Amino acid sequence: MKHISLLVPQGEFSITNLDLTRQIFTWVNEYLPEPTFTIEVVGLSKEVQPSGGLYTIKTDRLVEDVRKTDVIILPATFGDPWQTLEANEALVPWMLRHYRAGADLVSMCVGAFFLGATGILDGKRCSTHWGSADAFRKLFPQVILEDERIVAESDRIYTSGGALAFTNLLIYLIERYVGREIAIAASKAFMIDLDRASQSPFTIFSGQKSHDDLEVLEAQEYIESHYPDRITVEDLCDQVGIGRRTFERRFKSSTTNTVLEYIQRVKIEAAKQALEKGVKTVSEVMFDVGYQDTKAFREVFKKVTGMTPIAYRNKYSRAMVMAN
Repeated sequence: MKHISLLVPQGEFSITNLDLTRQIFTWVNEYLPEPTFTIEVVGLSKEVQPSGGLYTIKTDRLVEDVRKTDVIILPATFGDPWQTLEANEALVPWMLRHYRAGADLVSMCVGAFFLGATGILDGKRCSTHWGSADAFRKLFPQVILEDERIVAESDRIYTSGGALAFTNLLIYLIERYVGREIAIAASKAFMIDLDRASQSPFTIFSGQKSHDDLEVLEAQEYIESHYPDRITVEDLCDQVGIGRRTFERRFKSSTTNTVLEYIQRVKIEAAKQALEKGVKTVSEVMFDVGYQDTKAFREVFKKVTGMTPIAYRNKYSRAMVMAN
């Protein structure tokens, strides 16, 4: 039997992560000829009341009574990661001890912030909600963030992208623990899109503006208001009155994007919104956002979203969905 510890942290966390994880692994136990998993909700106290007081979670065991576990699953935790770490200080040595003894460590969505605060992710790859990626990079620069990924794995630490991406992580774990056939069955039972690898199609780009570099902010605003035009780095340097090398360095440091990447992201975000409306053709949208070359537009669009423009329109355009 493989023992799974579903951690209930102190503070605000995702009850959905906790509940659906238990449901899915319980379903797998019932589907198999013999149960494979022992699933327990564990925490620092017998009852945990998340912030807000709407629910009370009863734990099956206290962490101090768990002598051996094979998988530790941490739901998404919300709020300041340092305060969360402080409130759960007693969890950390227990968690690290079992990880070093061979247990897999799993976090969901913004639960990666809690892991980041412990230092265990330094030098390792991880994912988190795409909307929190910039904040994560600022707080934990030693972590290799792969925010485009639905599931990231590094040295037996498994993390997931945003919101319901944790269901793909669960299917990934089921395949790893009991095989592909059972993972497929579970994905069908819970209607989870199997093998979804990227959260890029769901990303809504809004440039990192929580910095205090006024010239870079001016450049960002210029790009966002002139994206249909041909914008060069020289144009932006002239606009803000900074030399090219200094400007490029400051822009990357402030936004985490190069100037070219930022221009591309702004153009592609505008294209996505136009394609979602379903009124214009892909070619019309391409010209509207400032691309003249179909091949170049398609390549950049796919690089940013993980999908071709036509596939994106077919999936997200209301007109196309209604037609089908």
